Amino acid sequence: MIERKTHLDTRAISLLVACCAFWGLQQILIKTTVVEVPPLWQASIRMAGAVVLLWLWCVARGVPLFDRDGTLPGGLLAGLLFAGEFCCIYLGLQDTTASRLTVFLYTSPFWVAVFLPRWAPSEQLRGWQWVGLALAFGGVVLAFSESFGHSSPRQLRGDLLALASGMLWGLTTLSIRATKLATASAEKTLFYQVAVTAAVSPFLSLALGETWGLSYSPMAWGSIAVQTVIGAFASYLTWMWLLRHYPATQMSSFTFLTPLFALAFGVMLLGEPLTLRLVLALAGVGLGIVMVNRRKAPAVGAKKAASKAA
Repeated sequence: MIERKTHLDTRAISLLVACCAFWGLQQILIKTTVVEVPPLWQASIRMAGAVVLLWLWCVARGVPLFDRDGTLPGGLLAGLLFAGEFCCIYLGLQDTTASRLTVFLYTSPFWVAVFLPRWAPSEQLRGWQWVGLALAFGGVVLAFSESFGHSSPRQLRGDLLALASGMLWGLTTLSIRATKLATASAEKTLFYQVAVTAAVSPFLSLALGETWGLSYSPMAWGSIAVQTVIGAFASYLTWMWLLRHYPATQMSSFTFLTPLFALAFGVMLLGEPLTLRLVLALAGVGLGIVMVNRRKAPAVGAKKAASKAA
């Protein structure tokens, strides 16, 4: 039996913040590396590397990956949704800006919050938690609001692909919690996703006319190595482990930190300006996360019963 907790503890919060901080840094790494390595080819290398690392990890720890345990349908579904998310992101970037795409991508927690309680009633958000979720999303919108203006038909198409990527991200989480994958190891759950994406992304890269190569600078290879080892392997494996033990709706609220971490790293590493808009956005996201993860106070009767028992 999997021990599933009803709220996020200190360990979970620390791991979530660490993951989101790295994913924000990873956006900077991808941005600086794409000058040499096309984005989907970059993703293909990352995912292929993650498959190898995950397989070696499982061999070393004796974690079975290929046992018949009924997870194949759910695993393939999660893998296709995960790969579809990447496809929509990169196709959307052809038509809309990265800032607009970021806002629509991070609608993902709403899809989780709306649909997951149908399969896991304990994941139902209460009134103030919905307000917190909206406040955190509002912080992301505020942070990127400068890029919002007149939209051309082509840009709207890119926005729709970005919205689809957020939906697919949410549905990936749903497929992990609502299928047999809920009983699978974190390693096997991740293996389905990175393996399917590693198989699909090279074809999309070719379809988009990206140029493949391996003769890149040490800086580019260092960036890809970090994205592979820490990003596609360690941080994703941590996320899968957290999904097995903690409420997905509460976890999803922390993902709003990722784009703001990316902006913060842009200030620190790329010399981008620190604006009042970013400070207010961070405050809004932080307050929203606190509201989403606020624990329900015990009823008066429960308090009296607890005091009598003591």
